[in-house]
Amino acid sequence: MRLHGFQDLLRDLYALDLEYEVDDFVTTDTDLARALDAGGRELDEKLLIAETDGEADVSLYLDPGVLERLAQSDPLEGLDADNIEDFWTAFEGVSHFTYYAWNAQREKRVTMLEMELQAEVDKYVATALLLLRQGQRPRGLHHWLFELPRLDERLEGGELDRYRYANRWAGKYCRRLAPAIASAAPDEATRSELRRFYRLSKASKIEHIDAG
Repeated sequence: MRLHGFQDLLRDLYALDLEYEVDDFVTTDTDLARALDAGGRELDEKLLIAETDGEADVSLYLDPGVLERLAQSDPLEGLDADNIEDFWTAFEGVSHFTYYAWNAQREKRVTMLEMELQAEVDKYVATALLLLRQGQRPRGLHHWLFELPRLDERLEGGELDRYRYANRWAGKYCRRLAPAIASAAPDEATRSELRRFYRLSKASKIEHIDAG
């Protein structure tokens, strides 16, 4: 399963000029991902970054089973209950890679919290957009993404806080967006809002959300 279609959703949604193709950076090497994860955990997705002297080596790890299942049931053609979890897993990785790469082109550093927050927003908006394109209504989407999920019990400390904060802030922001995309693709005003939000720093994103 190639992921350029997922990345194209982000390019179009946020009007991104991006030099890097995510498919060129994907790895399914489970041993590598486990070795580079601080907890040595089994992972479905992880953006692997090694920064040295202003240079970065980047790989996006995705579990091979996730990619195999998506190849058999392409969510870009039909998003449903059977493939939505795998779609969210892969799309989150594409979001992380795209956000990191787009900011790196502009020599802007980003935090892990910032990437998680943006990925949660990306998943919500992209899922709604795909469902609408496929003649479905994104009923209950906010509940599925922000209220039902349970965090991995192995998470602790700062990592656990990061996921909690990202979920809370993204949920608050997407609740504000929901009326505009509940029954129609984002209009120009909503797209302008999303593009502006994408370009804000972490502190400005949080300030913008809390001010709403």
